Amino acid sequence: MPSEQYLKPEVIQQVARLDLRARFIVEGFLSGLHASPFHGFSVEFSEHRRYTQGDDPKDIDWLVYAKTDRYYVKKYQAETNISGLLVLDLSESMGYTHRQEMTKFQYATCLAAALGYLMIHQQDPVGLMTCDTQLRTSLPPRSKRTQLGVILAALSKATPAGQTDLAASLRQAAAMIRHRSLLMVFSDLLCDSEPLIKSLHLLRHAGHDVILFHILDEAEVHFPFDGLVDLRDPESGENLVLDARGIRGDYLEALDEFRERYRQECSRMGVDYVPLDTSLPFDRALLEYLSQRQARF
Repeated sequence: MPSEQYLKPEVIQQVARLDLRARFIVEGFLSGLHASPFHGFSVEFSEHRRYTQGDDPKDIDWLVYAKTDRYYVKKYQAETNISGLLVLDLSESMGYTHRQEMTKFQYATCLAAALGYLMIHQQDPVGLMTCDTQLRTSLPPRSKRTQLGVILAALSKATPAGQTDLAASLRQAAAMIRHRSLLMVFSDLLCDSEPLIKSLHLLRHAGHDVILFHILDEAEVHFPFDGLVDLRDPESGENLVLDARGIRGDYLEALDEFRERYRQECSRMGVDYVPLDTSLPFDRALLEYLSQRQARF
């Protein structure tokens, strides 16, 4: 099977165990990455960074130069470690799927597991927080290989249910985190945007890096419905019957405005905003993590 097949949600869905899902996603991604020109990056050079003016030429790794035709210097230990936190939204709306395939929550869980796998592979400390109206799970970052099993076990037990207050949970997380960290937040963002944007500002003001993975179901993005549709808010239980064809244009316009608001706000505060839907291959999210990691050095 070609490596890119491992990155397709419909393939990953056939794998029952979360640890194998994470492994297939990362190994498929890295296999493709080795053949790509992505900033000259491959995992065997993860302990290096590109040579920049002011670096001591004596630190150039000539073996890496021979393989890449680019100048790299070995990073010091203080540069290589990045403390990561996976933050997963447990709201009931995350359990939605239109075609009864991979839910938003399952997609987010696979991404979180894969990023945890990748960070442990790079010997970076990584932890996990899950939240609804408050933090439910809080595993502090560690880099030991046993940490991956602890994270995967917690992810496997997590289920989306009830309402959410992601903004309050992020404020709570900000008060708990003692060291500068990279927070990877997975949510459909179906909540009040103003408090959430303020919480993201708070994290950035405290010196943390943030990647916001905005995960929607493919039906929420493409609105494939026709005729009368009965829409239910999973968190309030309210139902609304609408003519799909009549509202399709307005819905898609509102969705564009919704995403653009977050894109602009995140850009202003230096948060990486990654809009995804459950039909997209997983490599887009993993590339965002590597882009953020590279940008730190």
